[in-house]
This record gives sequence, structure tokens and C-alpha cells, in this order.
Amino acid sequence: MLACQEDGRPAHLTRVHEALVSLPGPDRLRLGITLDGLGREHLLSYRQTEYTFNLVLRALEKEQPDGAPSVELSFVIDQLLESSVPAEFKETTTALAVDWSDLESFSCPPAEKDGPCADPEASWGRRKSGVPGQKDELFFGYELQSATMVGEEGGPSVPELSRRILVTSCSIDPPAAFVAVLRAMAEAGIALGDVLADSGYAHRRAEHWAVPLRQMGARLVMDLHPQDRGPQGTHAGAIVSNGRLYCPSTPRALLELGPLGRSATEAEITAHDRKTAELSRYKLGRITSDDADGFHRVMCPAVMGKLRCPLRPASMTLSHERAEVLAPPEHGPACCCQKSVTVGAEVAAKTAQKHDYPSRAHRYSYARRTAVERTFSTTKDRASNDMTRGWCRLMGTGAVFLFAGCLFVVRNARILDAFEKKRDDDARRLADGLPRRTRRRRRKTLGDITSAS
Repeated sequence: MLACQEDGRPAHLTRVHEALVSLPGPDRLRLGITLDGLGREHLLSYRQTEYTFNLVLRALEKEQPDGAPSVELSFVIDQLLESSVPAEFKETTTALAVDWSDLESFSCPPAEKDGPCADPEASWGRRKSGVPGQKDELFFGYELQSATMVGEEGGPSVPELSRRILVTSCSIDPPAAFVAVLRAMAEAGIALGDVLADSGYAHRRAEHWAVPLRQMGARLVMDLHPQDRGPQGTHAGAIVSNGRLYCPSTPRALLELGPLGRSATEAEITAHDRKTAELSRYKLGRITSDDADGFHRVMCPAVMGKLRCPLRPASMTLSHERAEVLAPPEHGPACCCQKSVTVGAEVAAKTAQKHDYPSRAHRYSYARRTAVERTFSTTKDRASNDMTRGWCRLMGTGAVFLFAGCLFVVRNARILDAFEKKRDDDARRLADGLPRRTRRRRRKTLGDITSAS
């Protein structure tokens, strides 16, 4: 199966048979592809290949298929992917970028709701549409998820290898199903660091995504869903916004800051960073780490010397360049009267993350998530492995997951070869006194075209 995918062939059993019989003679003899029976040799037949594959599939899939892979099958795929990651990169980074994509089934969808179908484990899902004016479209098949290695913040570059993947029916919630994969990864002794995810993961219920990952020791870096941005209530009088606690007198305009658009100019970026820096002065500062139950304590920003507030007389001696609360509440809440307040695990459980949202530090950290987008683009590249409908004509979660796992192993090998080639080229250019090669951004907006004309 790996040899079939390496040649860029479709994931068909006939292609697997062709890849096996095309091996050199000594390899065919060693692997049992050239069989010696009844005094003569003959090549492995397609029926024998099909029979062997079915034996493997029956040993690994569930007795009652439900759209999710068995524990045994997930373990095999995890070990295959882990073996494709060289030892020198296993400990280089603990950061992962996660996302899901569509994977169509070869089966035609049922003619009617809950009707018969050749692939009973597949179901209807939704993906982004490439048609102008149409945001989403339906497809019939599976959800494919990947956890891709990315470099640490300020750390060395690493090859963007897929560390874990998962294939499930579209009827199963992808983030909740992937939690089990990451938990098995942590239990295997692989530390989890930064986990970068888009709003599709962040918008899930806290107990289905954010809370389990924090229990594993992961640090979340997420893009918040529009419904989760801005003020979302209070705690001890402090305003809960974007996963943080802020002073009750924080200007509303600062609390409602959103992320920058992709076409933001340098002036807009500078102004946005200045506003997020001003917002951070109103944030209640953490003074303890989380205990075993997820509780920690935070302190008033005026007590910490970040702004001036009449309710904290000592803060009024600070420089007038600091922000000042002009209209403090008449009856100060607990966050204004006490020196510090306790924050439970349920406060901002879904939106709390590593960096303040949407600050400059968060923007630069979250930019690493594009690695998982490149993972799907390389596995679906029509020039190598085209994973469109008909790529794999076998049906069922087990068969599709086996072939997808082999494809990601081959993809990891290609990425590793390209990474090592670029690293050697950079070392050679450095020895010759030349600058390293950089990739120029070729994005051009409509404004660039009109201004040029």
C-alpha cells in the first residue's frame, strides 16, 4: 500500500498488486510475492492481494461499524505515522496545528433519507465551496483530521510532518473525536505544547475540546468564533472578554476589538497593535498558576501598577502617561475592593488561551496554523495524490483510514526530503557567504491592481 501511494497512483487494490509485482526479483522473493508451489514459481495474484487485505481489515475494524475507527486500527495508523517522523525531530517541538477537511466516499449517496447505500458508514457533510457566491456545499463521505508539527515560538524551523490523523464519518463531531487521538498521544509519552486550532474547534463546548486539552497540558492558541468574541458576562465584577478578565471600567471600544483582516495596511496594523496594548493595561493580571482543580488568582491592574484608579489611591502616584479610570463604579465590586480574586476553571473555560486575543503576540503565534492547511493541500495535490472522489474505491471507515494513513506516511517522506534539501542548500549558501533563499509573497489584492492601473 505504501509503494502504491509513493508512485502517486490511486488507492486501488489493483494498483497495490501492480506495485508488488513490479518490485525487483530479490525483493519479490523475500516478501513472498514470487511463490514456489508444485515445483514452479508464479507471481502473487490479485485475488491473493484482495484476500490478504480483507484479512487485515477484519482484524482491525469493529464488529459493528459506527463510522469511527477501532482502537486497534487507530493504534496501527499512529505507529505508522510515528515511524515516519525521524528521531531528531521528535523532541524538537511540541506544537501542533490541527484542522479537518473533506474526504468523499466512492459510493453514491442514498436516494432518500436513511435509505440504502453501498457505504453505510459515510454520511453527509459540509465543506467550503469553490463556486462564486456560494459559501458552503454538501458532500457525502468522511471527515479527515490531521495534527501537523509546527515550530515553537521563536524556535528553529521543523518539517511540517503529520503526527496524527483521523478519519470518521461526517455524523461524528470532528473535534470531540480528535480529543481521544491527542489523549492517546499524550499517554504514549509525547508531550503536548501549543495546539493551534481555528474557530471550528474553539466554538465547541468547553468539555468537548478546550478543557480536555488543558488537562493534557496543552496550551491553546485559537481563533475565536464571532459569537464568542467580546464581553461574555462578569466574574466578581470583572468583565469576561476573549478569555480574560478586565477592569469594569474598560472602554467598550477596546473590549470589542476584533482580529485584523487579511488586507490590513501597515497603518491599520500599527493602530490595531496600539489598541490591543492599551487593552492589556485593563486586564487583571494572573499572580498564581493553575492548581490541580484549575483555580488561580488574579489581581486588579491598578494594584499591579498598570493604570491609575481613584479606588486604589496608591495607583494615583503613577505617571500620567498611564491610562486612568475616570468614572470608577460608585460601589466597587469584589475585583475593585479586594487585592486579588479567585478564578475558577469554569470562567472562560471555552475561550481562555495562551495569548491575549487579538493581540500582536496571538497573531504571530496563530499564523503557524497554516501548516496544517499546507498538509491537506499537499495530500490533495492533483500532481501527486489526487484524493478526490474515486481516489479510493473501497468503502468503509477501516479501508479508507488504512489507505489515508499510508498516504500521509508517504507525504511525510516527501516533506522530509524537501526540508533536508532546503537545509543543505541554506548551509551551502551560508558557507559561500550568500543569503538564504526566501519565498516572496505573491499575494496581490484588488487595490494593488487598481492603483497600478
